[in-house]
Amino acid sequence: MSVRTLNWNKKQIREHIKIIDGQKAPSIVLKDATYLNMALKKWVKANIWIAGDRIIYVGKDMPQKPANETINCKNRYLVPGYIEPHAHPFFIYNPLTLAEFAAKHGTTTIVNDNLLMFLQLPLEKALSIVDEFNKIPSSIYWWARYDSQTQLDDEDLIFTNGKVKEWLSHPSVLQGGELTGWPKVLSGNNEILYWMQETKKLGKKIEGHFPGASLKTLTKMAVLGVDADHEAMTGEEVVNRLSVGMTTSLRYSSIRPDLPKLLKEMRDLGVKNFERIILNTDGSSPAFYEQGMQDRMIEIALEQGVPVEDAYAMTSYNIARHYGLDDLLGMIAPGRIAHINVLENKDHPRPISVMAKGEWVLKNGTDTYPDVSIPWETYGTKPLLLDFDITEEDLMFSLPVGIELINSVVTKPYNINIDVAVSELSTSHDESFLAMIDRNGKWRVTTLLKGFANKVLGFASSFTHSGDIVLIGKNRKDMIEAFRQVKKMGGGISLVENGEVICNISLPIRGTMSREPMEELIEIQKDLEEKLKKRGYRHDDPIYSLLFFSSTHLPFIRVTQQGIFDVKNKTVLFPAIMR
Repeated sequence: MSVRTLNWNKKQIREHIKIIDGQKAPSIVLKDATYLNMALKKWVKANIWIAGDRIIYVGKDMPQKPANETINCKNRYLVPGYIEPHAHPFFIYNPLTLAEFAAKHGTTTIVNDNLLMFLQLPLEKALSIVDEFNKIPSSIYWWARYDSQTQLDDEDLIFTNGKVKEWLSHPSVLQGGELTGWPKVLSGNNEILYWMQETKKLGKKIEGHFPGASLKTLTKMAVLGVDADHEAMTGEEVVNRLSVGMTTSLRYSSIRPDLPKLLKEMRDLGVKNFERIILNTDGSSPAFYEQGMQDRMIEIALEQGVPVEDAYAMTSYNIARHYGLDDLLGMIAPGRIAHINVLENKDHPRPISVMAKGEWVLKNGTDTYPDVSIPWETYGTKPLLLDFDITEEDLMFSLPVGIELINSVVTKPYNINIDVAVSELSTSHDESFLAMIDRNGKWRVTTLLKGFANKVLGFASSFTHSGDIVLIGKNRKDMIEAFRQVKKMGGGISLVENGEVICNISLPIRGTMSREPMEELIEIQKDLEEKLKKRGYRHDDPIYSLLFFSSTHLPFIRVTQQGIFDVKNKTVLFPAIMR
């Protein structure tokens, strides 16, 4: 199946031809515009005709029949709508609120991770939600996972051949991956390799996840069919990926804001060809997006001396071409979807007006994004139902090994040397109780967490990679109250101190996502971070910390549904306990 849906039927296409022939009027004309022609890689003056959601004509002529709306674009610069090629759209925001916010910053196309829907929803309902997103002004695409990134009790029942292939075959799915399970493939897992081969048969891409990979490993992955990777952390690693033929996605995210460093090191290494370079924000937490999205990355590229045409191409044309969608996206040219950003200056990529599918979603600085909604509950994304309670007996700690948080997401084991047979730990050190409770109440994993904070008494979250409940704190009673707050909200994040609620974030969509607009979530997250840092959290992003406690694609030790898991040796050190 194609990587696209058929955007226009025969009748519509015939109507578009009539507009060119002067028999019908376009809906919008952008007059006297200076636009970036991606085929020529130069700025060109033209009049641009729009019919519905499609660009019909780009050239010197004006239509014979006047358009419904004609905009004088003299002294304005027009570029294609930006594309985010690597989004994790469940980061307490949801795919719709992310799309709305992104569009107002000029990012009108997003390629999304499907993991949460894959893990938590029946196949039919998940794909129905995917179809709902074809109705909004932004263009929304997806990728299909091959594995869960954690140790699930029933992964073989979730990642079935039929389910993975059904996702891969959907026309809104552009690629397989990201391939976090590549070590399994190299060590002989033929099931994932089969899915990779099916992806290629469908004419779709495979994206890797290869942090720290050697040139030899990258070569193997290229032979296995991987087309792109977003994990380069040095200029040399970028060059290695390019040298094996991979499209290389440079990251600027809340835990890896690497883009300025990467571009500088690439320049020092003599890289001058940016045609196989694209840019991504890798699912950043809401507050990070306060500075912008692709528009901010273009600014950084310009600051680092990237030619202006290449800077815009890395967030539009290069991405569309990589996915084989440059006949629909990434260009201001006849036949393409009408995603257009209007700039005051070519060196200032934050647009003053944004058109998405031929509709103004930002006009002269005013938010005009239409009032659209997704019927989440219709498709099973209801508030989280925690039909059980927990007691201090569930928070019994006896393991000799705990988990130490090195930065926002990396953990390592450490030997526990303090007395844990107490109801409250001292705030003079940074060791806290840590528990993960099955969202269905069937099992628990308990240990100690070092390096999170020294004065957080009770903290609970349903926002986790596996969808289970994480509890952190010095005081067992406050941890239990934080859990009850999460239960009361139908999912969320709660910080409790001495029985008093300090901060609650409601996440009523599967216990993972908020319905609030991104602008409000930015302030909500900043408030939570401020309160956690006052209580000793010293890393960059507590939201990421919550998400990745159970993620086994990161080193070195994780808390999973199976128990405390050694990532390097792929073994369960201490199994989960049934409640």
